[in-house]
Amino acid sequence: MNEKNTDVKQLLVKEPLKLDCGLTIKNYPIAYETYGDLNKSKDNAILIFHALSGDQFASGTNPITKREGWWATAVGPDKAIDTNKYFIICANVLGGCMGSYGPNTIEPSTKKPLGTNFPVITINDMVNAQRNLLDFFKIEKLFCVIGGSMGGMQVLQFVSNFPDKTRTAIPIACTASHSAQNIAFNELGRQAIMADTNWKDGKYDTNESLPNKGLSVARMAAHITYLSKKGLQEKFGRKLQERDDLKFGFDADFQIESYLRYQGSIFVDRFDANSYLYITRAMDYFDLIKQYNGNLSKAFEKTLTKFLIISFTSDWLYPTSENREIVIALNSIGADVAFLEIKSDKGHDSFLLNVPDFLNAIKNFLNNSYKNIK
Repeated sequence: MNEKNTDVKQLLVKEPLKLDCGLTIKNYPIAYETYGDLNKSKDNAILIFHALSGDQFASGTNPITKREGWWATAVGPDKAIDTNKYFIICANVLGGCMGSYGPNTIEPSTKKPLGTNFPVITINDMVNAQRNLLDFFKIEKLFCVIGGSMGGMQVLQFVSNFPDKTRTAIPIACTASHSAQNIAFNELGRQAIMADTNWKDGKYDTNESLPNKGLSVARMAAHITYLSKKGLQEKFGRKLQERDDLKFGFDADFQIESYLRYQGSIFVDRFDANSYLYITRAMDYFDLIKQYNGNLSKAFEKTLTKFLIISFTSDWLYPTSENREIVIALNSIGADVAFLEIKSDKGHDSFLLNVPDFLNAIKNFLNNSYKNIK
């Protein structure tokens, strides 16, 4: 494995990786970013797994989009995940569009993006690819793996695949098996993209017209699922958008309409439509329960990892009940597990926002756990 110097940090993985679809890849890049310093004993490393729309730039300023890192509320000096104390690694997932091997990777023979020639990947594939970062940094055992939503799925898969490679794990607002409801929402987004005439069966030229209308609608639909009814009502209600009365047309009469349109418009500037298809498909394929023949506890029976599992009261996308199933499975094998349901009206997005009880819980768990290994 070699590090390749580009606008983003990339690890070129030479070792073959057999994907769940049956294909094998090698010489593929994994884009990553680091924060803080790795200490001499190399026992302070935390691997962050990002969610669907995230990337490796968890904190600071994203050098590509020039926007603040997606988890700046939690990651940074003296924050919940303290970069003065811990060495943070965050990678762009396989299938992503921020430098890792994905649909917008240029195929040498055609000098065009792979598009839908890219193989269908899974959460398991993503985790196995990122495992190479431990070897690159010569880290024998991580202090923690942490992530929310799809990131939480990766946490569960990582601990299952590599039971001796992390001391602690914090899966946040996630599930062990993607539900029919969530598959349905993802399919709605995929169909919006594929119905866009600029999608061209995934063979669109990134320098020409892009399927931005479809991707924007996909983002709008998904964004609704990240919020809560109470939060939406309190923030927007039936407030009109810069007008005193209804206009009896199809412009954005309501503030919530304008808000969703804005979310869709800014998303297309930083995300690739084909990556959206592939990553949502990976989420839908995630079923750790099925991987272990219906017995989730078997996924963790070899681990000595200490867990903190967190859910939010207003999260209807990955509700507390689904997080409790993970807790029950861990309890059944006598694992070291703590569970917190955080009160919040911010919905699924709570883990990305300034929710003091949540951030304090992470900080205290990490600090107390780290004291115990010193």
